[in-house]
Amino acid sequence: MKVGFLYNHDQIHQVAHSLPIAIAMTREFPDVEVVLATTTDKLDAAVDQLLGTEPSLHITRVRLHLKSALRHVLSPLLNPFVPFDKAAIYGDNLAFFRSLDALVVTEKTSLLLKSRYGLDTLKLIHCRHGAGDRAIDFNAESARFDQVLVSGSKIRDRLIVEAHVPAERINIVGYPKFDLLPTTPPRLSLQANGRPTVLYTPHPAPHLSSWYTLGQQVLRYFRDSTRYNLIFAPHVMLFQRRWVPCLERLGAQRVGRVPQDILDCPHIHVDIGSQASTDMTYTQAADIYLGDASSQVYEFLQRPRPCVFLNPKHLDWRAQPRTSQFTAQFSNSYLPAPST
Repeated sequence: MKVGFLYNHDQIHQVAHSLPIAIAMTREFPDVEVVLATTTDKLDAAVDQLLGTEPSLHITRVRLHLKSALRHVLSPLLNPFVPFDKAAIYGDNLAFFRSLDALVVTEKTSLLLKSRYGLDTLKLIHCRHGAGDRAIDFNAESARFDQVLVSGSKIRDRLIVEAHVPAERINIVGYPKFDLLPTTPPRLSLQANGRPTVLYTPHPAPHLSSWYTLGQQVLRYFRDSTRYNLIFAPHVMLFQRRWVPCLERLGAQRVGRVPQDILDCPHIHVDIGSQASTDMTYTQAADIYLGDASSQVYEFLQRPRPCVFLNPKHLDWRAQPRTSQFTAQFSNSYLPAPST
């Protein structure tokens, strides 16, 4: 049997969600040929780093490329606005995908292999990325996978009820990313000052994120604080493009920039997309979580610590059945004056 694991995204945040499964499969089922397929240098480097401590694993690596001349022309024109390469990579590498018995993916564009390219015999296994509660994670596309791997019963039950995924096609496997946890929580150099460290990790989705209306105020508050350190490590897709489209509502939002005085502040650490922003370095190092809609809060709560949520748009979160019980409202009007 030949099982592929696909890493096909603008950023690296999905790698750590499925790579532990590939590692475990190689150990537990040595007769299975495990293939890791990447599509960018950035994804190659992320896989290399996470595999760095596993040199003896029998894993095949494959790099997928765009092959169509027309797509090579369109790629630099369209990628700044839409994930063109991400969708185009499937049609240009059908021979590779046909060689597999199963393909493990963390996102849903891979369904093009069945809907557009007719690879009906290829088993598509969705392992999701994160443990989020947004409605988009439970849409009808989930039911088109041959198997869905989930972190717990909450996700399983919602997939059955909301996405109509047959129960027999769902397996609870826990949170694979936790296999990568360090034995000792990391510490950043700025934490040597002894202050409590807050992690602010806003989501990119314009209609849910606190960044666009409140983010600059948050950064200035911590710049002026003598009480807290701040790790500003937003979702890696927030600063991927200058404008962020809203997939659930028509429109887009300009991202802006991080001011130089924030970048220069000695008690603020800014990371808008490195490996550390996706491998739980910051969720393990911080003392307090400050966010909005990111499922990184579940990684933070692996060791229970205080969580504060921003709600500048005054969403009625109490009326939402999918809102977790630990959620606390924290709106623009509640932001306190800096400590002195």
